[in-house]
Amino acid sequence: MAVQTVEVLVPGGKATPGPPLGPAIGPLGLNVKQVVDKINEATKEFDGLPVPVKIIVHEDRSFEIEVGVPPVSALIKKELGIEKGSSATNKEFVGDLKLDQVIKIAKIKKKQMLAYSLKAAVKEVLGTAVSMGVTVEGKHPKEVQKMIDSGEIEIPEEE
Repeated sequence: MAVQTVEVLVPGGKATPGPPLGPAIGPLGLNVKQVVDKINEATKEFDGLPVPVKIIVHEDRSFEIEVGVPPVSALIKKELGIEKGSSATNKEFVGDLKLDQVIKIAKIKKKQMLAYSLKAAVKEVLGTAVSMGVTVEGKHPKEVQKMIDSGEIEIPEEE
């Protein structure tokens, strides 16, 4: 058996031996409880959010875990304390983010984005806010993007 990789989406800090984890790693001969414990330890900071996890299984049945970052939409929902985005975007808004919260989310996700700068990452987060029906400081996210482009809003580059 060569090195095998299993990718799953688990709730942060709350993975269980049941689906999707158990059926994916059970046939590989791993101790499922050990894997679950290690994943829960590694994902506890993302409590309850969906977290992408990669389990790399070696021939000697040892394993490594790589933890990703939850999707931008999950981070926005956590910041706002909401269950889901709007079902009628552009008509119905479900929350209002502060610009500081948008920047915080962009910093968390930047490594996994295609953005080269924090400014571009912030604009990507604003794009997700549009599709979720979330305003930013009382304004439509597209309006905030235009204000960033025009220089009205300054996004500090990373320290």
